[in-house]
Amino acid sequence: MAKNYISNSTDSPRIFKSGMLEPLSKVHFSIPLYIFIPIIAYCIYRDFTLEKVQLVAFIGYFIGGLFIWTFTEYFLHRFVFHFTPHNDWQERIHFIFHGVHHDYPRDRKRLVMPPSVSLPLAFLFYLLFKAIFSSAALFAFFPGFLLGYLCYDMMHYAMHHYTFKTNALKRIQQHHMLHHYQDPLKGFGVTSDLWDKVFHSESVMKNKLTKEKK
Repeated sequence: MAKNYISNSTDSPRIFKSGMLEPLSKVHFSIPLYIFIPIIAYCIYRDFTLEKVQLVAFIGYFIGGLFIWTFTEYFLHRFVFHFTPHNDWQERIHFIFHGVHHDYPRDRKRLVMPPSVSLPLAFLFYLLFKAIFSSAALFAFFPGFLLGYLCYDMMHYAMHHYTFKTNALKRIQQHHMLHHYQDPLKGFGVTSDLWDKVFHSESVMKNKLTKEKK
């Protein structure tokens, strides 16, 4: 994705002419918490009360859901959000879904996924997992997956508006800032750089810094 413009404004630029569509593209960073924490809590409650899941099995599937989220995050960011547009229509879609974030990385109302997108996606993933897992496994795996998504949304917002203090979080923040300000075709992991290491898509500058430290 070509980077011709970056604004440090925290305001939200208008991307839709429609007065109905424009509000659907914005959301306060706390809204995903109010939506998905109750869903996570219900899944966990149901798994132990109705599905009678064993604790060890629950922990295993829950951690599995968290892990699969990290790959999903990487895959969506790299291959969906950063797809290469080939015409004006695709360019417009690309800008709406992710290009606007790269032009306005500090936009306070477009740093977490709006419910108009996140809820349909969550439902599709739920249907996918339902086709794969038993009910007991589903209601352990799915809340782990959703928790991974919430961590992604909250960390992404914080990376653009706060300075992390711990070394581990500083490293992840640097990883994401290099994606924005150096090379948007590198560094697709947000909550983790694991899959960037696996698929060799780490930032060049980060690799240089790492070598210098060694």
